Amino acid sequence: MSRFLLCASFGIILGSAQPAVAAITCMNAESDSHPSPAPPAAIRNYWGVDLLVSTGGFGLGMFYRREFDPDLCGFIDFSVSEAADEREVTQFDYYGQPYITGKLNRFFVLPLMAGVQYRLFREDIVDSFRPFVNAAVGPTLIYMSPYAEFVNNADGTTSEQQVEFFHSLGRGTPHYTASAYIGFGANFGSEKSSVYGINFRYYFTYLLGDGLPSMYDPNTFALSSRKKDFGGFFITLNIGMGS
Repeated sequence: MSRFLLCASFGIILGSAQPAVAAITCMNAESDSHPSPAPPAAIRNYWGVDLLVSTGGFGLGMFYRREFDPDLCGFIDFSVSEAADEREVTQFDYYGQPYITGKLNRFFVLPLMAGVQYRLFREDIVDSFRPFVNAAVGPTLIYMSPYAEFVNNADGTTSEQQVEFFHSLGRGTPHYTASAYIGFGANFGSEKSSVYGINFRYYFTYLLGDGLPSMYDPNTFALSSRKKDFGGFFITLNIGMGS
């Protein structure tokens, strides 16, 4: 009798275990047929330099860029560039040295900008050509240093002389305002660990008030022009690397 009860108990246990084993086997099979999703792509950070060209001269800058998703990124950039009065005309003396008649001061524009960049047509264009639009805003320093100075001669006349570049920098004064720019451009190449691109930007940089003295009349030495608008069109080449 005891053997009969033992066999019956064993059969009940074995029968109840079979559905659990089948369920576990089914779960494993389902897990294998639906693998876990791949982890999201790593957010990339980029650093690099900007080479700027404008009607006012050349400039050099640096940038930091962080991707938020495949289409959108934020950035910070800083640059130093020249600015010139629209009436300046460069001439050359007998020895080939450049000079600008009537130029009174040199101007350097140093904007610190924060902005966003949005990639266009990601699904329609090959990855080696990545067009984008961007915009930025930030504080700006305008550094004014003397280009020419006036000398009183012994005979009572006045003459002018050009101030040497590095000596001029030590005699400059800062002025503060704000800037903004909008632009469009493209990055090139399929290698995501580096950045090669071109950006066409228009800067809006204005000084309040009367502006800064920029030109004088060579005949009377009287101030003839002030400069308030330090913005304009820039072509910027971007070279950088990512991590």
